[in-house]
Amino acid sequence: MNKVFKALNDETRRSILHLLREKSMNAGQIAEQFDMSKPSISHHLDLLYQAELVTKAKKGQFIHYSINTTVLEDLFEWLITLKK
Repeated sequence: MNKVFKALNDETRRSILHLLREKSMNAGQIAEQFDMSKPSISHHLDLLYQAELVTKAKKGQFIHYSINTTVLEDLFEWLITLKK
């Protein structure tokens, strides 16, 4: 769960997740939405992947990223237990 909190702690990574809510995208498509280098976007995607907040699938010569809401659902359940 520490990796999830670390990943969510960054505004760029939260913005990437927001983009992926609409559709899966490859790293180049994601990078076009930001004013930063492609290696920086790849680093953010890697941290999101390590936290299991995104999944990736190879389609042709590109890797497409999709949001993984299962981890977020687990996080919400855990947060609710704190309230009880």
